[in-house]
Amino acid sequence: MGRLHWNDTLNLLGKCTVRKLWNALKVWSSYSLSRMLQKPIQWGYPVSVSFEPTTSCNLRCPECPSGLREFTRPTGMLQKSFFEQTIDDIHKELLYLIFYFQGEPYLNPDFLKMVRYAHEKKIYTATSTNAHYLTDAKAKETVESGLDRLIISIDGTTQEVYEQYRVGGHLNKVLEGARNIVKWKKELKRKTPFVVFQFLVVKPNEHQLEEVKQLAKEVGVDDVWFKTAQVYDYEKDPNQLIPTLGKYSRYHKKSDGSYVPKNKLLNHCWKLWHANVITWDGLVVPCCFDKDAAHRLGNLKTQTFKQIWNNDNYRAFRKELLMGRKNIDICSNCSEGLKVWEDS
Repeated sequence: MGRLHWNDTLNLLGKCTVRKLWNALKVWSSYSLSRMLQKPIQWGYPVSVSFEPTTSCNLRCPECPSGLREFTRPTGMLQKSFFEQTIDDIHKELLYLIFYFQGEPYLNPDFLKMVRYAHEKKIYTATSTNAHYLTDAKAKETVESGLDRLIISIDGTTQEVYEQYRVGGHLNKVLEGARNIVKWKKELKRKTPFVVFQFLVVKPNEHQLEEVKQLAKEVGVDDVWFKTAQVYDYEKDPNQLIPTLGKYSRYHKKSDGSYVPKNKLLNHCWKLWHANVITWDGLVVPCCFDKDAAHRLGNLKTQTFKQIWNNDNYRAFRKELLMGRKNIDICSNCSEGLKVWEDS
């Protein structure tokens, strides 16, 4: 979910109901008890869910399966009717909805209609975008949709640096899109969406940390977040993306020049108790690190969400995590606890 700013926090709290708070308490209690007893116990339903609007993307970022067109699973668009059906099933417990997994959300023509539907169900909504489609009209529609948080990926303050990771992207489009959102928030007198510049710190852009803070102030966005980068072949780092600034790296450099993850991979993970991810075609997977949906815990086309949440697959996965997280492939590159957030 990322760090919460005060205004953003108030907005999130405004979505709370007694039922949602009670559900969150049950989830936290069952997670704590599971850690103590080393036995998977699950009470309540997810506090947060991620929905994948699409696997399509206009960019070709070097560490993204969507950008590289390297999925082994089918690609496609989330259907509005399927989304609404699922939300109808879980919205009374659900507090937080992330419209992102892989791909660029704004490529789905029904994306903002789905945001509006979730907003009308009193769910906090957030998305992450490369901002290339935030035209003046689309920015106005975004503000009017009720979207609560808009994360804009801006991984460089000059085109030369930006395009080294956001391959095929144009920084001027990103800045234009951000300014459009800021403009329409003012004109419509809206406090949302809370707009974040997210800066993925990699070696080519690590010298621009102060510059992006200044750029954020000039544009008028609400905050800047610095995020560590996931590198698939981190032992060798063939793309030379791992930053030299240790604070912003998920990896530790050994004396022989190779890298190892900093994460100790303790045998527990809050995400498996309070959240999950739903692909565009209805597959339920543990978290955002299962980018190719290799660990399929259920299929919403054949089961309801609440049936899947407590099925044998979920119980077995939670048990495996508590017994030996290092044996789960998608955990090897996990960044939980390693993200770095700073104020603009």
